[in-house]
Amino acid sequence: MMNIIKKWNNISLVKRIIAGLAAGIILGLAVPQAEMIGILGDLFVGALKALAPLLVFFLVMHSLCRHQKGNSSNMKQIIILYFAGMLLAAFTAVVASFLFPSELALAESAEASAPGGIVEILENLLLSAVSNPIGAIVDANYVGVLVWAVIFGLALRGAGEVTKDVLGNITDGLSVAIRWVINCAPFGILGLVFTTLSTTGIKAFASYGKIILVLVGCMLFVAFVVNPILVFLNIRQNPYPLVLTCIKDSGIMAFFTRSSAANIPVNMALCKKLGLDEEKYSVSIPLGSTINMAGAAITITTLTMAATNTMGITVTFPMALLLSVVATISACGTSGVAGGSLLLIPLACSLFGISNDIAMQVVGVGFIIGVIQDSCETALNSSSDALFTAAAEFRNWRKQGKKIQW
Repeated sequence: MMNIIKKWNNISLVKRIIAGLAAGIILGLAVPQAEMIGILGDLFVGALKALAPLLVFFLVMHSLCRHQKGNSSNMKQIIILYFAGMLLAAFTAVVASFLFPSELALAESAEASAPGGIVEILENLLLSAVSNPIGAIVDANYVGVLVWAVIFGLALRGAGEVTKDVLGNITDGLSVAIRWVINCAPFGILGLVFTTLSTTGIKAFASYGKIILVLVGCMLFVAFVVNPILVFLNIRQNPYPLVLTCIKDSGIMAFFTRSSAANIPVNMALCKKLGLDEEKYSVSIPLGSTINMAGAAITITTLTMAATNTMGITVTFPMALLLSVVATISACGTSGVAGGSLLLIPLACSLFGISNDIAMQVVGVGFIIGVIQDSCETALNSSSDALFTAAAEFRNWRKQGKKIQW
């Protein structure tokens, strides 16, 4: 038995994931009634979500308490890349919506509670930041987890070496546990794909084909054109090897988990593989899973523009640019869970006087196409967290004359 496990682990994780994907498709089409198979996906995502808040909390706290004064930090550059990527993603969606206008069949209703405005979004973020630290870990409130980890990390900078070593040992133990869970990804993806095909099927997407093509096309354009340009401006060399590495190691996993929060451990492992500074990526990766939401900006912009086309509302280019800015700010308030961006659509729709009832029907359409839309959105969001973190650090390496390689 141990020999079989050893041989299985020696196979590339990507190859094992492809095998799990193929098995999930076959089983989903052949035996859709075998609901027990879907539990594999729930167990996998549940395990990642359970360990990720603890990992982020201890990793950030340990990194900051170990940080030496005077060490350089590239957080400013990373945040600039995050917001530049989101704004350009929203603008890409605006241009695509003008070139390929789409309409929606607004016949279904959706019951949900959408935020009333940008002020409410910012208020929720601030309240999340000061929530009970234990509750933040339990509820996977990553804003609160990150804020309290920073506070405790700075407070413990004067602690003894024994205390810091204990925090380091806990962090190492959590990292090992995360690696064990990620090693089970092929079985988890098998369950996730099976559930998708057995419950939703392929025919459900046919009537929304055009809007799906616009959404996915924008996300692919950002992933393979916009983001590489931003990376090139920082590292001044061919960005595609790094882009493809991030998509392969992070984007594929995020596509199936559909959760930026659950993909935090995957991005941490990728940053370590790229040789990045743990003190920096242990902060930027969880921060990115909270505010870096280029895919969400595309979703909000595209579906809002589709709603205006459906309602016969003429959108001027200046108004569309304003929509890009609103979508960028709103996307920062998107939760790192599946479907988190959809409830921000009513806010964007309000710019054009679209009633909340109509806007919530647009949200309903978003949930119908969410299996494709949200998977691609999360893949873009999460892979760009690692991509921009690496680009910012490689930029510093270039300035210092160090060789950039991955």
